[in-house]
Amino acid sequence: MKHKTDMHKNITHIDVNKKTTVDDLMHQMETTGFGAKKMADVTKILESAIKDKETKVFMGVAGALVPAGMRKILRDMINDGWVDVVVTTGANLTHDIIEAMGHHHLTGNENADDKELRDQKIDRIYDVFLKNEAYEDLETYLHKIYKDLPKKRMGVREFLYEIGKRIEDKNSILRTAADKNIPIFCPGISDSAMGFHAWSYILDNKLDVDVFEDMKELLAITWDSKNSSVFILGGGVPKDFILQAMQFSPKEHSSAVQITMDRPEHGGLSGAELKEAISWGKLGKNATHATLIADVTIALPLITASLKSRGL
Repeated sequence: MKHKTDMHKNITHIDVNKKTTVDDLMHQMETTGFGAKKMADVTKILESAIKDKETKVFMGVAGALVPAGMRKILRDMINDGWVDVVVTTGANLTHDIIEAMGHHHLTGNENADDKELRDQKIDRIYDVFLKNEAYEDLETYLHKIYKDLPKKRMGVREFLYEIGKRIEDKNSILRTAADKNIPIFCPGISDSAMGFHAWSYILDNKLDVDVFEDMKELLAITWDSKNSSVFILGGGVPKDFILQAMQFSPKEHSSAVQITMDRPEHGGLSGAELKEAISWGKLGKNATHATLIADVTIALPLITASLKSRGL
């Protein structure tokens, strides 16, 4: 297929000087190529979705981004009204609570001797260290909260809301979401330390959490949304939970962006191209979408810094 020359723009050869801001750089990237252009595309699509007050933004947060230093960025996105729904892993919420308790993740080294770390009671998350005492204190902290929760059946979303209300740290993702009444869904909560401690609690106490209840609430949000957009960080279970809801809704997401390090060839969802979701009816046929193959911990700070410069 031939394209008219006037449909294209000259490639920008990025010019950086002492006064160049992150947003200046991002705008220059719009007419570059490869990953740089993809990052600019993701930023533009996300900016449009956030600015449109009739568009609900669904954010999926996979892995454990909190230990790597992304906690405040995620918290601010909720606090500033950039996202309307959050779907995340139990790991991110567990580490959010650990920080709220006063423990800290530490800079480490991926080449450290893991046998020595084991003897020192230090857990390693690639190049991030965490003292094992944080997990020991987590059990006591969560059991105290669980004891104070309503004695009724709850979905995971309501369960997390009730926990968030009881966290004192205002920099907490869970606390901020509760304050802003932004729903947090965690379909894989049992695959986390906070899920394990919930199980250990119910061995001797009553705690009634229905892991299937959230589907009804998520579907209701998709049905009631005039427009919706998806912002995927990493992929995994959060990505699928957000996208599959559209298969049971008359609506389709009108835009979507994802940042992932995974590849599509092995068939895994984390690396699946967003356009694949069109075949499933999860994404609209005319939806705007972009995939950035990059480390979220590099791309997310740059994208959010650029968007904040634009007054969001």
